[in-house]
Amino acid sequence: MSRPTPVWIAPSVLAADFTRLGEQVREAQEGGADLIHVDVMDGRFVPNISMGIVVVEAIRRVAQIPLDVHLMIVEPEKYLADFVQAGATYLTFHAEATPHAHRAVQRIRELGAKPGLALNPATPLSFLETLLPDLDLALLMTVNPGFGGQKFIPGSTQRLRELRALRDRLNPACLIEVDGGITPQTVTQVSGADILVAGSSVFNLHSSIQENIKTLRENYALTG
Repeated sequence: MSRPTPVWIAPSVLAADFTRLGEQVREAQEGGADLIHVDVMDGRFVPNISMGIVVVEAIRRVAQIPLDVHLMIVEPEKYLADFVQAGATYLTFHAEATPHAHRAVQRIRELGAKPGLALNPATPLSFLETLLPDLDLALLMTVNPGFGGQKFIPGSTQRLRELRALRDRLNPACLIEVDGGITPQTVTQVSGADILVAGSSVFNLHSSIQENIKTLRENYALTG
């Protein structure tokens, strides 16, 4: 798998206007989005509840670009087949959410999707060492998961550097995604990421979705 050049932008529909969800997904893909990021929350792993399988299916019917489905749920292994069937291209679960992470990674690949593993801000990167060779995506949370609109955690910059070194050593093909507090200002702190998840900095009333995606990409390019 080649590195995304330029960086991929994955608008998070958690911040979209749900009364116009299909329209906003179309605007995002026409505006230059590379993936559509779908946050699935169960109210147990994180203190919030969001969209589920039915919404993923609805987005899949509209989207012409891959769906990047992020499971913030306990026992994700119970629902992998459902979300792949619903349309997930990338399917990411949290290392903290199951004792059977390796088995879940294998199952996602067996189902025909690309497996990803997410780490919370306080989870040691060493957790990834045995799993990185089998991953298509490593998701570094740059806020504590559960709610949109949070501020970027500054210590994430150093964690990203360390994750890049680990990735380059163990599986250079694995994509690194950052998620949380990504704005035109904070993209300067995530140099080296392959995928930027952005919610309210894409879906807002200040500028068009296309303009917001363009600004994120241009500001990231300035990091070199």
